[in-house]
Amino acid sequence: MRTLADIFEHTLQDMYYAENAITKALPKVAAAVKDAKLKQAAEDHLEETKGQIKKLEQVFKSIGKKASGEKCDAIEGLIKEADGLMKEASGTALDSGLLAACQAVEHYEISRYGSLREWAKDLGHDEAHKLLSEILDQEKATNNKLTNLAVTSINRTN
Repeated sequence: MRTLADIFEHTLQDMYYAENAITKALPKVAAAVKDAKLKQAAEDHLEETKGQIKKLEQVFKSIGKKASGEKCDAIEGLIKEADGLMKEASGTALDSGLLAACQAVEHYEISRYGSLREWAKDLGHDEAHKLLSEILDQEKATNNKLTNLAVTSINRTN
């Protein structure tokens, strides 16, 4: 990679891979957690993620590229961490740990989509900029929902 366009396309491929991996991981999270609000948040975000994949496909199309994924080591590591929690934790620790793991994924996505959005703007990809802004706003909203769940959870246990 030598140009902004190269890193933009590579990061788009990373996120396309990541979002598809997340659609496989979220049903496991929803099945593992006991807290009804966290379960609902995971299920809701699964549907939102499917929509984000469609938006990413539109982004690829808008820049004249075919949608494709490039293995994203970061998301693989975050999902592996959540899988470990599902094997090792139980009760409140499991729910709290998975909530934190979900937020780690959201924080990763926010950082990536923030960069992608700005790069799209710099590259003059107006449609991509608009779509990536929409995805970024959704990720921030999901992170806020998870933060509120974390606060609620802490208040319940104190």
